Amino acid sequence: MVGRQSGQIRITVCDSVKQTTIQPKVEHDTKTNISIYTDECHAYEHISETGRSHSSVNHSQGEWARDDDGDGVREVHCNTLEGIWTGLRNFLRPFRGVHKKYLAIYVVMFEWKHNLKCVNTNFLRAIMIPNFTLKPI
Repeated sequence: MVGRQSGQIRITVCDSVKQTTIQPKVEHDTKTNISIYTDECHAYEHISETGRSHSSVNHSQGEWARDDDGDGVREVHCNTLEGIWTGLRNFLRPFRGVHKKYLAIYVVMFEWKHNLKCVNTNFLRAIMIPNFTLKPI
């Protein structure tokens, strides 16, 4: 998932793309009063029953973006997320293959890297200087 206004992403490695797997993840990671835009995958068919607005584009019919409200902006699309997948693929490329056992760890690193918008001295201080005391054994 990617927030269109925040730019923040949430990526979860799933065992399957079935509705019973995907929908609980969408419900957990989104608020009920938002609009969700997807492709025509059947896993998203019941999202609107959760109180979320849902619109989809049908890639198999040659549809990539659609203007539902007539304001001239094609707001129904999933191009933003498809660009994120390209970024993830490029992030993984130097590793020359990732074992599926460890894929989720690499994905979390990519998500963290993407969501981190600003590295400043306070951030570096927070990760380099622990705020706890090591006790000898």
